[in-house]
Amino acid sequence: MSQRSERRGIHVDQSELLCKKGCGYYGNAAWQGLCSKCWREEYQRARQKQIQEDWALAEKLQREEEAAYASSHGSQSQSPAQPSQSQSSLAPFSKFEEKKTNEKTRKVTTVKKFFSPSSRTAPKKESHEGKSHSPSFTRQPSLETDRVSREFVDFLKNLQKPGRDIHKQSRGFIESMANKKDLGADELSECVQDFYQNMSDRLMSHFKGSSEKVERVMDQVEKYIMTRLYKSVFCPETTDDEKKDLATQHRIRALHWVTIQMLCVPVDEEIPEVADNVVKAITDIIEMDSKRVPRDKLACITSCSKHIFNAIKVTKKEPASADDFLPTLIYIVLKANPPRLQSNIQYITRFCNPSRLMTGEDGYYFTNLCCAVAFIEKLDAQSLNLSPEDFERYMSGQVSPRRQDDADSWTHPSSSVNPLISQLHHNLDMLSTLEKRQQQVLDGALILQTELNEWQDSVTQEVQEILEKFPLEIKPRASAIDAENVENDRLPPPLQPQVFAG
Repeated sequence: MSQRSERRGIHVDQSELLCKKGCGYYGNAAWQGLCSKCWREEYQRARQKQIQEDWALAEKLQREEEAAYASSHGSQSQSPAQPSQSQSSLAPFSKFEEKKTNEKTRKVTTVKKFFSPSSRTAPKKESHEGKSHSPSFTRQPSLETDRVSREFVDFLKNLQKPGRDIHKQSRGFIESMANKKDLGADELSECVQDFYQNMSDRLMSHFKGSSEKVERVMDQVEKYIMTRLYKSVFCPETTDDEKKDLATQHRIRALHWVTIQMLCVPVDEEIPEVADNVVKAITDIIEMDSKRVPRDKLACITSCSKHIFNAIKVTKKEPASADDFLPTLIYIVLKANPPRLQSNIQYITRFCNPSRLMTGEDGYYFTNLCCAVAFIEKLDAQSLNLSPEDFERYMSGQVSPRRQDDADSWTHPSSSVNPLISQLHHNLDMLSTLEKRQQQVLDGALILQTELNEWQDSVTQEVQEILEKFPLEIKPRASAIDAENVENDRLPPPLQPQVFAG
């Protein structure tokens, strides 16, 4: 079967990564293929429609109740007691109307009170209430929380007066979240996203449209807020994130037999540089769970993706394409089996600055990760170029593609597991060769040691024989050059220098 047909189950058109509304931003499976902006619009539209339907239903029930009351008490319709009874019958609807009105305006009121000058002392009162009701928000801050708080204050000092306002609004928002511990994950996400939007709008007005400065400040705001709220909003009890985490981990464990050849991954792990990039990519995707800030988790995904592109580039000796990247990312996720993968994806989706998820390399890599997880959940025999029978046998653990019962299939050229068996034999041959070479090196080292010992003994013996044959004689030193000359007296006197006058 051709390479193209093998990739049919893995290939994803890049247009499928974009928002289904056609706005040009990256979509997300958690938002039904929409970007964060379009999803919020759809969410608010559906919420408004639901509120209107609830109002219509309440009015209908109220009319039916009034009609039933009027028909059963027609004779008493003109009595003086009628106004009090009518008021008592309208009381439930009044309470319902008040509840819906409060629900409708809750988000707007929550956000506006942080930006109104008249509510500067309100956060202090809310903080005392929050301390008595939500221990999760009032536990002793960790070392990391203290460090992030100091860095946030140091950063805002450069902004002077706007920095003080940003710090006050951020602290007020964190304290207000203590009163929202009973809200669901979507409602908490809405509160955070509304705060991001309002803060961004104010900063854009202050910096006169400088998106770079706004982005830099928003990164610090996100880091400060989400570090403080992390333990309360990550994998909340009101969601099934933990259940999805366990299901994904079990799914990946069941797919432990999937190989690099089945996914058509263009990576050769025998190349040391490629193997090093694969290990780094696995480390990055696992390290994502240790981060608290959504932006830091995205940075781990981006780093993992860049290592993947480097591994493909070294293997193919040319730049990697998007068709090569997605199956390799799937392979990395299967090998890493990252902890709490679904919770981390949902946390990023709910509480990350939406501008990061809609555009840029962070948004692109995150969208591909979501596609990879979705592919793993729906992976079937056709995606791996296997028969349904073999796929079910591998998933049940009855047979492994690395260990076939039929010995003839080991060398059969048309066997779907032939590359695995060939690789297995190749590795065994390499190990056998290395073992022989290691033994040869050990034998050579022993021989060399023996030869050195024999050479040392032979040299010592030769030196001893020479010393015995030619003993060393040391004569006494002469007192003077002519000490032994007895005829010194007969020698003429030495010549003396003479001076001649010219």
